[in-house]
Amino acid sequence: MSGTGPFTVAIDGPAAAGKGTISRAVAAEFGFAHLDTGLLYRAVGAATLAGEEAVAAARALDPAGFDEALLRTGPVAQAASRVAAMPEVRAALVDFQRAFARRHGGAVLDGRDIGTVICPEAEVKLFVTASDEVRARRRFLELSGKGHDVTEAGVLEDLRARDARDAGRDAAPLRPADDAVTLDTTRMDIGSAVAEAVARVAARRRAG
Repeated sequence: MSGTGPFTVAIDGPAAAGKGTISRAVAAEFGFAHLDTGLLYRAVGAATLAGEEAVAAARALDPAGFDEALLRTGPVAQAASRVAAMPEVRAALVDFQRAFARRHGGAVLDGRDIGTVICPEAEVKLFVTASDEVRARRRFLELSGKGHDVTEAGVLEDLRARDARDAGRDAAPLRPADDAVTLDTTRMDIGSAVAEAVARVAARRRAG
């Protein structure tokens, strides 16, 4: 297939499973654009914490102005999960994500509903997961390493609460697409996980 035409890689999964790291690595390997769609919801969540109305914030979103350090905090993550359950917010962000996905030159999108709702026709769909305990440990190390006052038990509780909310919502619940390849990173180092994802994309590109 042409190297300049649309080619979408959809990578979904719960928090701290490794999908962000894998997505960035896949995008870099193939020269694709990358969008962490969770940042869109985190930005809306942050806006609601600042007193804005969720749907209005979603419609006015400008990714160029994102403060990623602010958007990566625990309270913003919980707010993001809450606003992501609102159908009106999701609808406001769908067109942006779909246009990004079909841009020329290829795109990698990671989130929770990319393969099921945003890009059901994506050329490659991966669902990246890991055990609750491993994900909590990873997120704890990440947050504590940045100076956040967190405990591993607290992080685990937050992850499980967010998982339950994301999987149980009516609007685009967290689940693998029927034709997604599941990548369980519980016992994988990041290099092995990236290599597996890259191999899947490369094989699909060769197939045309």
